[in-house]
Amino acid sequence: MLRYASERDKANQILNLTSLTVEQFEQLVEPFEQAFVHHMSQWTMEGKPRTARAYTPYVNSPLPTAEDRLLFLLSYLKVASLQVAHGALFGMTQSNANKWLHILLIVLHQTLRDLGDAPARHLLALRERLAEVQREDAAESAPIFITMERNAQSVATTTMLSRRRNIAARKSEIE
Repeated sequence: MLRYASERDKANQILNLTSLTVEQFEQLVEPFEQAFVHHMSQWTMEGKPRTARAYTPYVNSPLPTAEDRLLFLLSYLKVASLQVAHGALFGMTQSNANKWLHILLIVLHQTLRDLGDAPARHLLALRERLAEVQREDAAESAPIFITMERNAQSVATTTMLSRRRNIAARKSEIE
């Protein structure tokens, strides 16, 4: 079974599976776990509101750690494999993989919203975000494009093409 602990030390394995470096992955684990615990305190695995008992992770969970849950979701999003194959990779059935994917997708979206990294859903929101980024960049760094004075006209001789014979010659040779 695929587990974060066994893949972390392999060169570029987390990057290949998730498109995140180990450092980026580990920065995302804590907010992702907080969002997961919050979500599970309100909802059951079946997507129904939690009314009776609090969520506690069960002993034989197919995704026992926060890192495994995040690896499960991000590797699925990158590879877009069949749920049957992805579930088998993590030691679970397709129906169980489907449940986990639906829960963890909601949690990831909430995590990204909390961090301010969620994708913009509307053009107006995207425009506002880009304007904010441009204001931050203008305040923090030098301009990306530097305007320069226009160059003088080139002194190199131009090449002319004779239409009758399709022969290229230098302009100075034709005149």
